[in-house]
Amino acid sequence: MNMMGMRCAYSVSLFVLVSLVGVGMESGCAVNPVSGQPELTLISEKQEQKLGAEEAKKVEEGMGFGDDSGFTPYLNQLGQRLVEHSPRKNVAFQFQIVDMAEPNAFALPGGYIYVSRGLLTLTNTEGELAGVVGHEIGHVAARHAVQRISKQAPFAVVFGIASGITGLVSPRVGDLLGGIGDLAQSALFSPYSRSQETEADEVGQQIAAEAGWNPVELSTFLATLEREVVLHEKQPRKPSFFDSHPPTPDRVANTARHAKSLTRATRDPISPTREAYLARLNGLVVGPRAANGIFRESAFLHPDLNVFLKFPGKWAHENAPGRIVAAAPNGDAAMVLQVVAKGDDPLEGARVLGQAQKIDLAAKAETLTINGLRAARAVFPADSKAHLELTWIAHGGLIFQLVAVASADRFKDLQPAFKSVAGSFRPLSASERAGITEHRVRLITARTGETIEALATRAHSAWKTEEVAVANGLAATAQLRQGQVIKVAVEEPYETEGSRR
Repeated sequence: MNMMGMRCAYSVSLFVLVSLVGVGMESGCAVNPVSGQPELTLISEKQEQKLGAEEAKKVEEGMGFGDDSGFTPYLNQLGQRLVEHSPRKNVAFQFQIVDMAEPNAFALPGGYIYVSRGLLTLTNTEGELAGVVGHEIGHVAARHAVQRISKQAPFAVVFGIASGITGLVSPRVGDLLGGIGDLAQSALFSPYSRSQETEADEVGQQIAAEAGWNPVELSTFLATLEREVVLHEKQPRKPSFFDSHPPTPDRVANTARHAKSLTRATRDPISPTREAYLARLNGLVVGPRAANGIFRESAFLHPDLNVFLKFPGKWAHENAPGRIVAAAPNGDAAMVLQVVAKGDDPLEGARVLGQAQKIDLAAKAETLTINGLRAARAVFPADSKAHLELTWIAHGGLIFQLVAVASADRFKDLQPAFKSVAGSFRPLSASERAGITEHRVRLITARTGETIEALATRAHSAWKTEEVAVANGLAATAQLRQGQVIKVAVEEPYETEGSRR
């Protein structure tokens, strides 16, 4: 929940469908720098860079960057070393870690490369990461995204509960909700074709080998990703690497075979050993970040903002970029919490929204107190389809806005639930704050002949045996060597950034 510059989480996946409307296109024929073949393109390189910059801003605002372990400078160093060998030389590549718990990596036009926290936790060597980053460089070098735009083949990829309630929300109501319709975001990248994946694999392996890494390690990591997908296939579907990078049955074998045809340059790695690489991952957050706030069943707790809020028990909810969203089971009501202003006057929130919507909301609002906090509330019909109840609460120098929307015929019945949610807003208790935890990667040294199950038990790992095995690229039944370094996820009390590590 990114509020007034606070750290942001994005539990919903990214991706924005490229609309050709409003993008001035220049058709022409260009030589693809990877294939060497001429191709028709509707997007010039200048337009490609502009599009990439626009979407990169949305990624930063919508997903946020999630580097608690100081990994980003190293990622950039590794990426720039790969770029030295890219077949496309006129791109200024940038590399970032996105605040995403699921394993994913993606590239935007113009050279913006992103790797998720979740993907990093599955890597075990520098060479594996180099293979993934090289693969994404390959997509940019071959202009795969531009090819899709030129073919006018967009494909929406929608995740999150917000997509289920947008039918309730007209454009005007959507604005009042803080752009809730934007949560059902479409995709800049449809799934890559098999030929594009093969091309990116080969480019990634080629430049990794030329930069001094073992090209077979991309194959090793793809095998780990496939194991991770199988491990969690029975859980609720979440976005992953394979949403935009479709797997093929023989992809692991193909990349392993292609690696044998490449010559690896003699060059020292950045991290001299596997252990040195893993040390860079130590402390990386696994799963939801407490700094973004957490859900405990239907209650939302934010340790840094000192906020507690409870939604109805059967409502779906998500910690979305810039807001908390909750929706009724049948989709006829929704609530959104966000910060809209600084100060201690709740009517300032009404003024801010009123100015934007050209409505005198402050005049319509009644003042009240909620759990000792100054508040204001306004109720009015937004349009013929929906009615709104808006509550502004001053807390901690910020003005929180809680918007409740329901279909016109259901609004009266749902008002008690709306008021109950607003009435639950309060500061955290000392015990609630002390009880907030998160999981972090920690490194454990194995004992002679120790099993993964025994090590996980000894380390109090939140990952189960099979999860530890997958994260470390090992068989679940493996016997460990004395001194072998193993990654586990350990539950730890949440600490502010300044006091951590």
